[in-house]
Amino acid sequence: MMVNDEKLPSKPSHRHLWLVRVLTALLVVAALVVALIFRDHLEELEQYGYVAVFLVGLVSNATLILPVPGLAVSSVLGSVFNPWIVGLVAGVGQALGELTGYMAGYSGQTWVDEHPRYRQLVMWMQQYGVFTIFLLALLPNPLFDIAGMVAGVLRVGVWRFLLSCAAGKVIKNVAFALAGYYGIDTLFQ
Repeated sequence: MMVNDEKLPSKPSHRHLWLVRVLTALLVVAALVVALIFRDHLEELEQYGYVAVFLVGLVSNATLILPVPGLAVSSVLGSVFNPWIVGLVAGVGQALGELTGYMAGYSGQTWVDEHPRYRQLVMWMQQYGVFTIFLLALLPNPLFDIAGMVAGVLRVGVWRFLLSCAAGKVIKNVAFALAGYYGIDTLFQ
């Protein structure tokens, strides 16, 4: 099946585009600042509780360049705090962090047009819509940044994007937090 380029929406107005770019830049800068503040203090995050879970989730998905181990933190802090709440808070933080990729795609700045999976993701989203976002958010995979950009390019409504993304990310983070709470060995018994 081929991607129908005629169905791709045109770029937004200059004013709208400027606003999206400014918001994207502010979100990326804020995520980088938070990442720099916490980079040497991951073991101390326990004292910050659920706020730390949220911030690590936000930063781990808002930064495309600086990887932060969001799922690892969910797993570790799931063994300390209530794993259900850890999964919920981390999933919401990660979904909000994914807005950077969405906004980049919405503004037309995808920079991944040539990625081998880009056209495939466009086709899946044109065919299956937000279910594609949900499924890719549910599975740990490196394609989600590209999927967020594609959702922006296709002008998937921001609330539809956030809700489907958050649903998948919350379920995934609850699973990782429960794995940390019960221990990987218990899951295999």
